[in-house]
Amino acid sequence: MPAKEQAMKHILAAVALAVAATGAAAQGYPAKPVRIIVPNGPGGLVDIGARLVAGKLSESLGQQFIVDNRVGAGGTIGTAAAVRATPDGYTLLAVFDSHATNPHLFKKLEYDTLTDLAPITLVVRGPMVLVAQNKLPAATVADFVRLAKAKPGTINFLTVGPGSPARLLMELFKTTAGIDVTMVPYKAAGPAMADLVSGVVDVMFATVPTVTPMLKANKLRSLAITSEKRSDIAPGVPAMSEFYPGFRYEVWIGLFAPARTPADIIARVNAQTAKALATPDLKARFAEKGLETVGSTPAQLDQWLRFEMDRWGKVIRENRITLN
Repeated sequence: MPAKEQAMKHILAAVALAVAATGAAAQGYPAKPVRIIVPNGPGGLVDIGARLVAGKLSESLGQQFIVDNRVGAGGTIGTAAAVRATPDGYTLLAVFDSHATNPHLFKKLEYDTLTDLAPITLVVRGPMVLVAQNKLPAATVADFVRLAKAKPGTINFLTVGPGSPARLLMELFKTTAGIDVTMVPYKAAGPAMADLVSGVVDVMFATVPTVTPMLKANKLRSLAITSEKRSDIAPGVPAMSEFYPGFRYEVWIGLFAPARTPADIIARVNAQTAKALATPDLKARFAEKGLETVGSTPAQLDQWLRFEMDRWGKVIRENRITLN
């Protein structure tokens, strides 16, 4: 047999062996506990969401899925730890929507957001709501915009964190509506919410569960929700798209793995996560947090991440927002 043909046979045999090994690994997966890194603190939306999904995966796959909170630097420390992990399916990463903004907010990251992680599934997403203090003479978004245009720079909005979703969403809204409102930054959510209720500050974008108690007590007024259309999450509240077609924003949680994690393992985790998210009890638990279960394909999560990065990158650059 010619040397070239013999070499080719060896190569093909090696490839076949590697493919078979990968398939065998996926069939036996998981053979030990799986760690889900959450780059945010305990008690937040990502932590709660990851724990709900982890519980279901532990039941369906017969091994423990354990949440590991790695907090710091806007979520980049935990994300970097996941990137460095062995790509064998035993380390996963659950991230918030800041995963799409961090590449633009930080001048340098230890990882490439698009190439160093493999998408598994978009877990959930949910709208934010624009709320106003009761003394503000605006019952609708149209009223608010008219007031802001009549008194440029005099109406203010609060944010907790310079690169927070609430800040970025307000910057996008300002550009879309052509208004000038003034940012009032806060370091903590408690004092910020107290000042909004008392009328020290005028408006903010917030997740629905955050402000629902104040809305039910008539301490705040809801102007619009940022979902594509009206939602049962906030009954009776108009969608922002009714005033500005195409205006849409949702917080989201995505599940990723280190790049080069075997495709069969990613497919297995994707399928089991989608199955879990379709259960009535998990749907109800997430709905309590103002979130809708999704369970996308890996390709759909990749497309969503790229869309979010492009959109918020433009907002961040135009407003010269940076975290270091």
